Amino acid sequence: MPSHLSADHPAAQPPPRGSVDALISQTRRLRGEVDAVRRDAPADGTDPEGRWQRALCDLAMHQLSDLDEHLAQLRDGPPAVPVEHEAAAPTARAVPTAPRHGSLLSRVGSAEWNLLTDEATWSGELYQILGRDPAAPPLTLDELPSVVLEQDRPRLTAMVTDCLIDAKPIDGEFRIVRPDGDVRTVHVMGEPVLDTDGSTASMWAVLRDVSELRRSQRTVSETRDSLQHQRHFAQTERRLAVELQEAVLPPWRGSLRLPRQGPETLDLAARYLPSSTSELIGGDWYDALELPSGDTLLSVGDLTGRGVTVTSGMAMMIGALRGMAVAGTEPGQLMAWLNQLLDASVQPALGSAMCCRYRPESRTLTWAQAGHPAPLLFRNGTGRVLSPPDGVLLGATSGAVYGQAEETLEPGDLLLLHTDGLVPRRWVPPQTRSWDQSQSWESHDSSEVGGGGDTAAVSRLLDLAPRFGEARAAQDCVRMVVEEFGETEREDDACVLIARVAT
Repeated sequence: MPSHLSADHPAAQPPPRGSVDALISQTRRLRGEVDAVRRDAPADGTDPEGRWQRALCDLAMHQLSDLDEHLAQLRDGPPAVPVEHEAAAPTARAVPTAPRHGSLLSRVGSAEWNLLTDEATWSGELYQILGRDPAAPPLTLDELPSVVLEQDRPRLTAMVTDCLIDAKPIDGEFRIVRPDGDVRTVHVMGEPVLDTDGSTASMWAVLRDVSELRRSQRTVSETRDSLQHQRHFAQTERRLAVELQEAVLPPWRGSLRLPRQGPETLDLAARYLPSSTSELIGGDWYDALELPSGDTLLSVGDLTGRGVTVTSGMAMMIGALRGMAVAGTEPGQLMAWLNQLLDASVQPALGSAMCCRYRPESRTLTWAQAGHPAPLLFRNGTGRVLSPPDGVLLGATSGAVYGQAEETLEPGDLLLLHTDGLVPRRWVPPQTRSWDQSQSWESHDSSEVGGGGDTAAVSRLLDLAPRFGEARAAQDCVRMVVEEFGETEREDDACVLIARVAT
């Protein structure tokens, strides 16, 4: 291929201006559209996905800007080549300029090295790329490695040798060190110019500063890797949290009867409802346990947060609750010790919980709560909220004291325990109710209604009273709750536990 710098060959003519101008217009229009997308991309530097999207937009913007510049050079034709550097007047010397900020390249320069005369000819742009004084003589092939980073010199030598000896084209990159100490990455493409006898007479090359391009590409790659790592970590954390939750929550499916012996038993069923807006597992739990005395322990609770740490904290709470209940601890004291345990935990957290102890011989329910929704009692087709004893959130106050309440149940009574988060808090309860308003939560403020203030969930649950009265088993009642709340766009996880006194 003939050199475009050699005086022995005519200069290439630029293409028609009209066609190139049309390409320039299309490029600038596309650049404006990409810029609009970039402005809409998330600007939060802490989000790997947002950084990756913005980095891709920036890279596309840079490439379109450089394409615009290349097309303009194509339209205007090749730049003029300095004739005699030595004859240039001192006043005509141009100071090398740094690459424009945000550009993926400074300029595209060209050079030719004549092997017969050992002369070198550089374009003015190449002087700017290398940061050299235009009045200085161009570097020969033997001198060129002096501006190349030491680690990259063998690569340059191999490319030049292959071109001069084996007539192979050059296509590669190396890093150069400018006089001001700035390290730039240069991409070079070149070919040998053959003499009439087939030997290599000279070599020409086009050099492009791709430092900003490589920097942008590294940014895209790093943010992509960071995003993939974050997703892999989230998937792993979710898998571990799910496995831990499944290992801790009661394994029974369908109905369970406790105590297992005796006529006065509880028909039990429960369900965990995951959040529809988060992939991470929350700290909601339910539990039922037959105690050595023949009593039955029922509990539900919720720790703040999500992920493996919260799920492991939930496992600790269930284990501590079971151990203290087996030792005969009453619900009020049990809540106080759970509060002390959470307050002394290495991982600070807040939690709500409710613990009930049912004595089958007297059908007495003793219960305590820590900032948790109160139980709902359904009897003869109506429902009401049990009046909650005093109790603040677990982990909120050191040395908190928790009260206890008692309720005598009757055969056929249905007790419903739940965590908040069943429905969005923006839901407005209907004005008509099928239960006794005098026994509703209207005698308490929102903080007293289970401590969680989730009146919307309470309203909808109490509306199920007539249907609960017709159900044959606790599992049927749980199924009704799932039908009512299962498809709801919940921001939080939720649990529901139903206990029905055998008739």
